[in-house]
Amino acid sequence: MEEAVWAGVRFLHVLSAMLWVGGQLTVSLVVMPLARRTLEGEHRSTVLRAIGKRFGSLTAGFFLPVQLGTGIALAWGAGVTWASLLEPGYGRVLAAKLVLFCVVMVAATLHGATTRTRPRLARTMAMTSLVTSVGVVLLATLLPRI
Repeated sequence: MEEAVWAGVRFLHVLSAMLWVGGQLTVSLVVMPLARRTLEGEHRSTVLRAIGKRFGSLTAGFFLPVQLGTGIALAWGAGVTWASLLEPGYGRVLAAKLVLFCVVMVAATLHGATTRTRPRLARTMAMTSLVTSVGVVLLATLLPRI
């Protein structure tokens, strides 16, 4: 029974990450290029702003709480300690994943805060968030199951 619970927690963690990073990729690679080609001026801005707000709301209200809750549970279940984050193997890979996750959160926050006032910085932060999100997923695949 216990293994089934941990499998469920792991599934929620992976599902939430998949939806979050997949959403970033979909918006960046499909929605934005299409909006830029087909929508004019203020209408394009309105649509893209609405998409960004909706995705930000889903991130804050669902993806982030699920990621944090399940991530902490998985680390606790695996016996991870602060000291073990400095050890070779699982600890260091997890530490790198956590650092990149923090970079993602800072970049995403800056993107949202600068979209209207500093569009070039906002675009850079969006790309930083996307690339580092993919890096988080890559590091997650390197974590051995313990």
